[in-house]
Amino acid sequence: MIATPDRTPLPRTFFDRPVLEVAQDLLGRLLVRTTPDGPITLRLTEVEAYDGPNDPGSHAYRGPTARNEVMFGPPGHVYVYFTYGMWHCMNLVCGPRGTASGVLLRAGEIVEGADRARKRRLSARNDKELAKGPARLATALDVDRTLDGADACAAGDAPLRMLTGTPVSSDLVRNGPRTGVSGDGAVHPWRYWVADDPTVSPYRAHVPRRRRS
Repeated sequence: MIATPDRTPLPRTFFDRPVLEVAQDLLGRLLVRTTPDGPITLRLTEVEAYDGPNDPGSHAYRGPTARNEVMFGPPGHVYVYFTYGMWHCMNLVCGPRGTASGVLLRAGEIVEGADRARKRRLSARNDKELAKGPARLATALDVDRTLDGADACAAGDAPLRMLTGTPVSSDLVRNGPRTGVSGDGAVHPWRYWVADDPTVSPYRAHVPRRRRS
């Protein structure tokens, strides 16, 4: 018999910890996105940790800006950024206010509301691809910059809520280099995923973009 996932909201203290602890502990947790069409629930299967000013790969490495100011705020809030002029990606802020660490949500399994996610991910060949990668995840959940700063610890019908779910056993957690990170930040094995889960995205090393001549 399969146990029913715990739908208790995660408390703010869950996020007020070192980012590497939070990142691994997020695997198996449930993210609920409330949309006008109804809720979409995602089970997290892949994440990446970013350690703020201590991490050259982090958006917060060089200090606060208008773009990343949410990362310097209280834990448990959502940091959404726009990349390559096309895609949104979503992070959860961790650690005490001012530390600016966060966890990028890279992939997950849509466990409720797949019909609503499919409308936003028409190119997905099957449901395993609906949220397979950070931009796909944000698209499937209808996440954009309007949700930057949203409180994932809020109750009721908040736009985004993190629930307890069913944490993944430590023997199923794998880790390795982060995807697409260059320079000194590339050495950190801070990408975590659920072993053998079909919704986990493929690893891609950083490829420098060519300058136009």
